[in-house]
Amino acid sequence: MTIVTRRRLIGGVAATGVLLSAPAVLGQSRPKVVVIGGGAGGATAARYIAKDSKGAIDVTLVEPTRRYYTCFFSNLYMGGFRDFESTGHSYGKLASDYGVNVVHDWAIGVDRDQKSVSLAGGAELSYDRLVLSPGIDFVDGSVAGWSLESQTKMPHAYKGGTQAQLLKAQLDGMPEGGTVVVVAPPNPYRCPPGPYERISMMAHLMKQQNPTAKILVFDPKEKFSKMALFQEAWANHYDGMIEWVGGDFGAVEEVRPDAMEVVVDGEIIKADVCNVIPAMKAGVIAEKAAVTNAKGWCDIVPATLQSRADPNIHVLGDATNNGDMPKSGYSANSQAKACAMAVRAELTGSKAFPPKFSNTCWSLVATDDGVKVGASYEATEEKIAKVDGFISQTGENADLRKQTYEESLGWYAGITSDMFG
Repeated sequence: MTIVTRRRLIGGVAATGVLLSAPAVLGQSRPKVVVIGGGAGGATAARYIAKDSKGAIDVTLVEPTRRYYTCFFSNLYMGGFRDFESTGHSYGKLASDYGVNVVHDWAIGVDRDQKSVSLAGGAELSYDRLVLSPGIDFVDGSVAGWSLESQTKMPHAYKGGTQAQLLKAQLDGMPEGGTVVVVAPPNPYRCPPGPYERISMMAHLMKQQNPTAKILVFDPKEKFSKMALFQEAWANHYDGMIEWVGGDFGAVEEVRPDAMEVVVDGEIIKADVCNVIPAMKAGVIAEKAAVTNAKGWCDIVPATLQSRADPNIHVLGDATNNGDMPKSGYSANSQAKACAMAVRAELTGSKAFPPKFSNTCWSLVATDDGVKVGASYEATEEKIAKVDGFISQTGENADLRKQTYEESLGWYAGITSDMFG
């Protein structure tokens, strides 16, 4: 059993710069970095730390899956624009080309006093710096009647992989004229436009193979990312197929997976397919490391991504409470590079520069019809702060929308290469 303790902070945490300490390379063994989570944040961080330190740092990446399926672009698979395997990627090059020690196991505990990570297989990994990029987990009880045991009947499909395959199979097998119910998540959550791109892709699929089907969306929020753009697309491409109910009227009282029922405002709605996306929190290993706040997210030092609870731990991506950056694959990839620079500076004495962050979220709403939103950011003392931004406009012409979609394809190829080599 791993006992998790809160490491006493000595001297506090610097707000905007890399914490000053003697480099761990003192003519003895190489300093050790353990990265937990092999997604857009973790894989990128592991690769950049190994690559740019030129072998001076021993890097171990802990990730249970041998093939990583991206959550981003899984909606395009659901809509019939990609095959499933196109979203899958190997860790082989991280090991062969960059010398990263890739361990396929579950991290189940972190001892901050001993600076060690416990693995489900029984191994213990020591570290000088720990990088957590665990993505998201779900808040128990956030949707009454739903639990992880329900995910085979009412899939969330919000972590990629087999859940995406399950939801796609349910959509393909839905009876003619059937009803899809989507339970949207409350803020904050992974990929703000994600549920609404998914709804668009579901509608695209239904339009091709089940045109009398309906999609009912129950959303606890009054508004959502790129709302005007999605609603324009739904009216133009899927008129009469999608009904969105938001705010107080969109609050789901209960789901009943065995009966495939959803209860809203006392009314029982029968669903043929029900996609439940619960409220989210940082991946559970962050909680076990005792670096989460009262709301379940990880407070970080903006410039270095160090945990406010422990300067020897850095946290990336969806798990962070960082300020203005959304929880997205692009954000995690951007943060990972800043983190890698900070880790190298701490452990080898190399120079660290003020980081710059960026993000773009593309969404496909129909064939060759893509929209996007994005921004650039900088580290302040309090948060990662938005500097400027952009968003697609309603009424754009077809050539521009096609260009936006093609731009997203180039980004996907680029980011997965940046993650996995």
